[in-house]
Amino acid sequence: MRVDADGTEQPKGETDEPGWEVDPDDESGAAVVATVGRQLRLRREAVGLRAAEFGTAVGYGEDLVYKVEAGRRIPRPEYLDRADEVLGAGGLIAAMKKDVAEVRYPKKVRDLARMEARAVELLSYGSHALHGLLQTEEYACALLGTRRPALSPDELERAVAARMARRSVFERLPAPELSFVLEEVTLRRPIGGTMVQRQQLERLLEVGKMRNVEIQVMSTDRWEHPGTGGRIQVLKFGDGSAVGRTDDEYGGRPVSDPKQLRVLELRYGIIRAQALTPGESLAFIEQVLGET
Repeated sequence: MRVDADGTEQPKGETDEPGWEVDPDDESGAAVVATVGRQLRLRREAVGLRAAEFGTAVGYGEDLVYKVEAGRRIPRPEYLDRADEVLGAGGLIAAMKKDVAEVRYPKKVRDLARMEARAVELLSYGSHALHGLLQTEEYACALLGTRRPALSPDELERAVAARMARRSVFERLPAPELSFVLEEVTLRRPIGGTMVQRQQLERLLEVGKMRNVEIQVMSTDRWEHPGTGGRIQVLKFGDGSAVGRTDDEYGGRPVSDPKQLRVLELRYGIIRAQALTPGESLAFIEQVLGET
């Protein structure tokens, strides 16, 4: 049984989990979590608290306290906040939230988020689903829930949280230039149900009105364009370098060779020219919203 800060008792299970499992293949992430766990153990022992006593004080089981301190479990922010209070750390433990924040997410997602955080320009054409940066939390949860093999509740929560964290790109200053071309079907497919679809369309309208963002819709009847092979994405950086990826070539792997990037930019340019203009696209999204 876990007791929340307001005194409410929660049944043992998902709510009893103070964090996420550490990916054994993520060496840098595992090192950060191990360091945080070691600091927690040293501070707990310094004040003379046994693991069971500490667990009772913070509202988690003794076994989970040991997992966090051994670096086998990634602590959630609220766990660190509560530990800071119980151990009288004066904010030093709570400050570890910044170190832990990134490693809560899979390494490949962290790498992508770092590239998006550096990018001065992003070009994205999506053929089957909306770009992760455009997704609402509910849409992302429903979409990721369709994966097979199915994600566990813990994995699903972690994937959604990672995707939402990437949306900080919209708050960056100076703002990067973001260009998205969406297939009409991605607007009409009711992923998550009608209410989730409506909220997603409203989010697109909100984002599409930002000065640094252009959203364009590729009408279904415009089939003769070079995006039929799948997604195309290009990230450009301030030093003049870039990285791109497409589903149908290069094994779907990121590429940075100038010749390969020119091919991707050529294709994207043609796609962008054949899609509805940004103004026409926002009007089209409003129309779909009205029909939903």
